[in-house]
Amino acid sequence: MIEGTVDIRKATPADHDQIWEIIQPVLLTGDTYVFAPDSSREKMLAYWCGLDRHTYVATINGTVVGTFLLRDNQPDLGSHIANGSYMTLKTAFGQGIGKAMGAFSIEEARRLGYKAMQFNIVIKSNERAVRLWQTLGFTIIGEIPDAFNHRQNGLTNAYIMYRKL
Repeated sequence: MIEGTVDIRKATPADHDQIWEIIQPVLLTGDTYVFAPDSSREKMLAYWCGLDRHTYVATINGTVVGTFLLRDNQPDLGSHIANGSYMTLKTAFGQGIGKAMGAFSIEEARRLGYKAMQFNIVIKSNERAVRLWQTLGFTIIGEIPDAFNHRQNGLTNAYIMYRKL
């Protein structure tokens, strides 16, 4: 457990090792993200820290304990809606880091000029994430049958979640 105040800032290339230390264990479980559990560091950092994204880290006492990104949900005429992805360091679960990143990202999306936020695939069995997004004002606007090939449960439904800004 890492204790202290959560600070959130833009990620820099110097954060990439710590971002990968968060991403890799999350992917290995095969239960919350669409990326293959054996996805490479290069592939994931190119996705997570790409030029068309706004990437952030959450830190406690200088240690990166979470990361998230904001990007256009769709190109061109759909670019007024933000999309986001969030991960927390496993040893920091349960400390409110996800909620802090979520609340910060809502304000940051507003600041960046987005009119709404949409998550295209929130795995239904990821009840902790579903609850978190609902507490931050997101609603389930659709359910996609068999959208995710969960490592333990097989084909699993996913939600589309939305919130106006």
